Amino acid sequence: MSKSREEIVALVRDTLVNAGSVFREDKKEAYKQAIEKETNEKARWVLETVLKNAETAGRNRTPLCDDTGIPHLVLEIGEDTAVTGGMLDAIKEGVAEGLRRLPGRPMGIMGNARHRLDQSGGLNPDSAGVEPAPILIRRGEENAVRLYILMFGGGPAIRGKTYRVFHRYNTQAVLDEIVKWATEGVEALGCSPCTLAVGIGRSHFEAAAMMLQAQVDGRYDVQSEMEQEVTRRVNEANIGPLGLHGKTSVLATFMKVGPQRASGVRIVCVRPACCFEPRIASVEL
Repeated sequence: MSKSREEIVALVRDTLVNAGSVFREDKKEAYKQAIEKETNEKARWVLETVLKNAETAGRNRTPLCDDTGIPHLVLEIGEDTAVTGGMLDAIKEGVAEGLRRLPGRPMGIMGNARHRLDQSGGLNPDSAGVEPAPILIRRGEENAVRLYILMFGGGPAIRGKTYRVFHRYNTQAVLDEIVKWATEGVEALGCSPCTLAVGIGRSHFEAAAMMLQAQVDGRYDVQSEMEQEVTRRVNEANIGPLGLHGKTSVLATFMKVGPQRASGVRIVCVRPACCFEPRIASVEL
């Protein structure tokens, strides 16, 4: 039975609030395991404080971080389901209501293209003035329409990187470059421990799309051999939580490898998601 516009708006609103305020259970467990292993007293205090903050935010449905983030949406469509323009409008309205309820930090810049670039248009005082990124649509295995909402902060975007890697017909060459970029990004970000989100594709767009989907599909308790290697090697850099050194610079790596072309390069997107990211929740519409 299809849902009404009002039902969709309410579901999307509540899902955005959850994305911005609640840690998933596998992430909580990853923090608990990191705390148990950590021998650096200052680093352990940071891990404990982040987890305590997350538990408080989850109970109160308040933002995990002052940088409440930009909504990024992934829409999964099942075999016998359909998405209408009206549904997309309801999703956008639900996002706006969620930003007001969270509340989101008013970060939207007003004005024309030039004004938005130089910020001369001024800040929109409405939290809902933060427009969501374009929706990514993909085929879902469930016979349903499922929406994932991720809230992307500014720090990881600043420290992330999307560029080409000459693979030299060797997967290890690609992994070495990912480790290099990730180590530099985590060290410069400061808001560690991080979750590394990695996408590999044939174009910058595809690599970024893979990076986004890696966060949707990734789990802290299920890690591939390549993901484990990247995490281990970045942790060996001894950056630690908030740069205070220690065993946990990275909690996990979420990597998604898309189709590849016969060429000498791979396009790689690496996002060092901060200690509160991925901020994600999903709902069936």
